[in-house]
Amino acid sequence: MNKLTPVLPVHEIEPSLPFWIDRLGFLLVAQVPHEGRLGFVILTKGPVEVMLQTTDSIAADVPALAGPPSPAHLFIEVEDLDAIERAVAGIELVVPRRQTFYGMDELGVREPGGHRVRVWRYPTDPIVE
Repeated sequence: MNKLTPVLPVHEIEPSLPFWIDRLGFLLVAQVPHEGRLGFVILTKGPVEVMLQTTDSIAADVPALAGPPSPAHLFIEVEDLDAIERAVAGIELVVPRRQTFYGMDELGVREPGGHRVRVWRYPTDPIVE
């Protein structure tokens, strides 16, 4: 295997773009229209890639996959959690910043498409047992 890229089903893409682009710094590298709106996009930031596709576009492309979007849980490792915390201020917080029982510093938000995005960093002094 060379790569894993999540495709996040959403009702509409446009409300999610400011979260991914303006707040988290992703680049929009590809977009495909569907029925006068965005139907599919590819977003990248360094080696990290995420795709958003509308439920209508999915149904038109692969009818067997049609249905309401199921929320995904994404975990993204970052180097500067303080910067991410500032960038997502005002977004619905689903996991307040905390240190997990296994030593990760993390926080989680719900992006406008309904998916949960948790960002974390390794502690400087990992727990060793």
